[in-house]
Amino acid sequence: MTTSEAQALITDRTIEAMARGFYREAASYGFKQVDYVKFANALLDLSMRQNGKGEATLRAENPRRTAVPGATRLPLVGERVKIRAFERKDLDLVRRWLDDPHGRYFLLSRTTARSLDPEDLLTRDDSVVGVITLLDDAPIGLLAYLDVDRVQRKAELRKLIGEPAHRGKGLAHEATRLWIDYGLTSLHLRKIYVNTLDTNIRNIKLNRDLGFKVEGLLRDECFFDGQYHDIIRMALWADEVGDRGEA
Repeated sequence: MTTSEAQALITDRTIEAMARGFYREAASYGFKQVDYVKFANALLDLSMRQNGKGEATLRAENPRRTAVPGATRLPLVGERVKIRAFERKDLDLVRRWLDDPHGRYFLLSRTTARSLDPEDLLTRDDSVVGVITLLDDAPIGLLAYLDVDRVQRKAELRKLIGEPAHRGKGLAHEATRLWIDYGLTSLHLRKIYVNTLDTNIRNIKLNRDLGFKVEGLLRDECFFDGQYHDIIRMALWADEVGDRGEA
């Protein structure tokens, strides 16, 4: 049976029957309306990824990428910010940033919901850390790849604008784009992922604008501040990086 013949057999009645079956199953898990919307988005993402499988497979077999100017080594230089390598002398400044209520989420373990030790987190062998500065070298924030897996070529990205006066100006967007290009070209990462609190709408939107797609929702994953929080897992794949466009 050809693909077109198989598609012809998929009637509206078949789709409705499948939808009813899923609805019954999902209801037993406590799905709410927003969960069905998330599921539909995830299904569309999977469908688009599958339709582009041939091209993605070719890119995976030939993983060479066009180098991004300025992104092959540190420091990285953008229009308004630079990113230099983290040094131990930065620890006191970073500790101040991480003591801020906004910055404490940078240290939060997504598995234990406990704050990690800054020095251990930022200096261990599987961490790659950069300091965001203005063009005059004034430090304003932090970027990191944590749990860098050199075999699987994946890592978790974390970001923070530590200086309150520089938040909300789009600097995190510019710096993170530089950092993503650095991860793909210099660290040869195949997959970059982020774990975001479901209540951090600004961060979720920023991640979407940068090309990240929702992989899943970890319900009641972290308990802190007296309540459970969901974690949204988002990821960006090297073979889809061309889909990010210019933001």
